[in-house]
Amino acid sequence: MAADDHHPHDHDHGSELSEMQLRVRALESILTEKGYVEPAALDQIVEDFETKIGPHIGARIVARAWLDPEFKRRLLADATEAINAVADLDPTSNHLIAVENTPQVHNMVVCTLCSCYPAAVLGLPPVWYKSAPYRSRAVIDPKGVLAEFGVTLPPETQIRIWDSTAETRFLVVPMRPAGTEGWSEEGLATLVSRDSMIGTGLAKLPTEGGR
Repeated sequence: MAADDHHPHDHDHGSELSEMQLRVRALESILTEKGYVEPAALDQIVEDFETKIGPHIGARIVARAWLDPEFKRRLLADATEAINAVADLDPTSNHLIAVENTPQVHNMVVCTLCSCYPAAVLGLPPVWYKSAPYRSRAVIDPKGVLAEFGVTLPPETQIRIWDSTAETRFLVVPMRPAGTEGWSEEGLATLVSRDSMIGTGLAKLPTEGGR
């Protein structure tokens, strides 16, 4: 490979826009020029994903559950009701079920027949979530799949697989990392990744987030 060739995952850190943002801008321009979308409608969709839906919403829900035992109890009993009852959380139309990771049980979500996904709290699904290898191997060899994501669990931890459907979506509540006592909801939310809310990852360590 030539010295000036770029690895496909490299990013130009000198640019004000990320590689993904540049791709989105280019796609917006093409769709608008061809008359496939109205700029105002596209702007509204983008705004909705930035403010009303996406993994930052799910992260806030998890962080609140870590801080508020009563909210966590309601969340695990009926996630849709709990989220929709909180004034400063945007409502979800999904029939959402929250499952909690513990030292004894680690939960993973898969959709074996399609790619059902709680977009209201996780945003757009990652490409691998829709792939046949993930959908099949997560059921057959969950520990192997987790290892590929860099997650190693204690031998005694049971892995429970939840099959998402068009009617029922799942949100995994990861375990709160040690060393986060006294953290604010906003700080805790920075430790909650999208993958940790699917069950293919863990919450970040305190050194990886912000207070």
